[in-house]
Amino acid sequence: MSVHRIVIPPQKPFIQSLKSSLKETLFPDDPFRQIKKQPASRKCILGLQYFIPILEWAPRYTFQLFKADLIAGITIASLAVPQGISYANLARLPPIIGLYSSFVPPLVYAILGSSKDLAVGTVAVPSLLIASILEKEVNPHDNPKLYLQLVLTTTFFAGVFQAALGILRLGIIVDFLSHSTIVGFMGGAATVVCLQQLKGILGLVHFSQATDLQSVMHSVFSQVHQWRWESAVLGLCFLFFLLLTRYFSKRKGYFFWINAMAPLTSVILGSVLVFLTQAEKHGVEVIGHLKKGLNPLSVSELGLGPPYLMTTVKTGAIVGIIALAEGVAVGRSFAMFKNYHIDGNKEMIAFGMMNIAGSCTSCYLTTGPFSRTAVNYNAGCKTAISNIVMSTAVMITLLFLTPLFYYTPQVVLSAIIMAAMLGLIDYGAAIHLWKVDKFDFLICISAYLGVVFGSVELGLVLAVALSLLRILIFVARPRTFYLGNLPNSMIYRNVDHYSHANKVPGLLILQIEAPIFFANTNYLRERISRWINEEEEKLKSTGESTLQYVILDMSAVGSIDTSGISMLEEVKKEIDKRGLKLVLVNPQSEVIKKLDKSKFIETIGQQWLYLTVGEAVAACEFMLHTGKETSVDGEFDSQVKV
Repeated sequence: MSVHRIVIPPQKPFIQSLKSSLKETLFPDDPFRQIKKQPASRKCILGLQYFIPILEWAPRYTFQLFKADLIAGITIASLAVPQGISYANLARLPPIIGLYSSFVPPLVYAILGSSKDLAVGTVAVPSLLIASILEKEVNPHDNPKLYLQLVLTTTFFAGVFQAALGILRLGIIVDFLSHSTIVGFMGGAATVVCLQQLKGILGLVHFSQATDLQSVMHSVFSQVHQWRWESAVLGLCFLFFLLLTRYFSKRKGYFFWINAMAPLTSVILGSVLVFLTQAEKHGVEVIGHLKKGLNPLSVSELGLGPPYLMTTVKTGAIVGIIALAEGVAVGRSFAMFKNYHIDGNKEMIAFGMMNIAGSCTSCYLTTGPFSRTAVNYNAGCKTAISNIVMSTAVMITLLFLTPLFYYTPQVVLSAIIMAAMLGLIDYGAAIHLWKVDKFDFLICISAYLGVVFGSVELGLVLAVALSLLRILIFVARPRTFYLGNLPNSMIYRNVDHYSHANKVPGLLILQIEAPIFFANTNYLRERISRWINEEEEKLKSTGESTLQYVILDMSAVGSIDTSGISMLEEVKKEIDKRGLKLVLVNPQSEVIKKLDKSKFIETIGQQWLYLTVGEAVAACEFMLHTGKETSVDGEFDSQVKV
């Protein structure tokens, strides 16, 4: 029987290896590969098309595509106007800021974004985050001008942070927000947002600035005598209407437009009802006057100095990451439906630039909300031109139609927010997490409870901390398995998984299932020692043959550091003291290079390295039966050259 040889990969210079690693980390898609192959006359054009995606598809744009985008843009504009006003209210901002935020950012995204379906606008969770953090520094009612300045500055730093991540190709940071973290955090934030809307539904004037459940419930039930039944009836009726249209649209997908038009319909009906009944005189609060005109410049409003600089930088980083996670996830989801690819780093740059531009034109944080994007997708959008159509519709509203919103009741806006937020509480996903992975469910429920009973920041920190803890546990406590032979084969598998797998007499075959780093070397050394002790005790108690070889299957060990090599050297010394032999199987390329450089291969002996577990077992059994380590008449070649 011949044995395949383990070959050490050719050594590369350090600079070349570092360059290769950085390229794979930052540019895994090698975006400039096609540009390099082009003649010099085309490189400039292709470069511009790469950084400004609209230049790539605009020359092929047709009237047929425009008709589809026109319908989609008008449809999402009907949703953007009421949502913009509602979410501005959630962020403790004047309603007009919400309309401003649906004009400039979509134009910027249409030029720089790579998604055909993403519809840009304000979103609830970042709006709540901004309010919950900044109102601790400045009361939006006592000093609205300073509060608005802080919000615009926060938006600016969020944009800078997002664009920097995209330019530096550091989108990996967003990946630390796991699926379970987002499900729990979004669900908790949606619950908190719904609870906050009880102020508008019940017509309360004074309400808790805190977002935790206890504070909100105290505000609600300590003011029972101030509840306005007129406001409550109106709010519950519109909430029922919005939920009913959503339910109907889900049952009949081609009626998606009913759900899309429901918020604007609610605003119109609510305004007409208040105007006809003069309900504002009976405790139903209305929006009031909205200033006509396009976005005023706000560059001079950015507070880039003390005393609130660090607050706005911190808030910008937090809401920037949350907005990125939501926007990129939504964009990728809908791109998958249409079978095209979006560049995550391009999206980060696009989000960053539109928020930087927005902060200079009286807009606050925007991203790609799921609800608006779903409507855009279902309306049949073909390109990002639908965002330009929506922006144009909002521009017309700002120029001519803002007086029509004077009688819009705040309670209708609260109902619109509550209806949108109830869709973010994904209890089905939480149940799925419980069935599949209990630790993921723990992360999810911790994020949810942290947001609901603590604060939005606490829930986010708790969820991210638990996610990182899981990574650390995986790295620091890698699993090791006892392998046995499947009958009538050369296949070796975990004996706990495959109960019919047979243990090989005289051999302890272990598989290590993680890279070996300084964080897990002590654990692995102790765990291997315990495996050996347990196996020797079992063999001694049963009177079977004594243990002779310890085989470590390193197929799953993708990398190793100097601490890991030192650990292997210590394991080798301990095994030698016991009179056993250490055998290594299939070290990966990076591992074998480092073992060779550290002279560990010379220490262990070349004849104790094998490519497969089957070959290692066959060689060890041959040695056990013959007492020889070299082939006899070609029966077995145990000399494996490295």
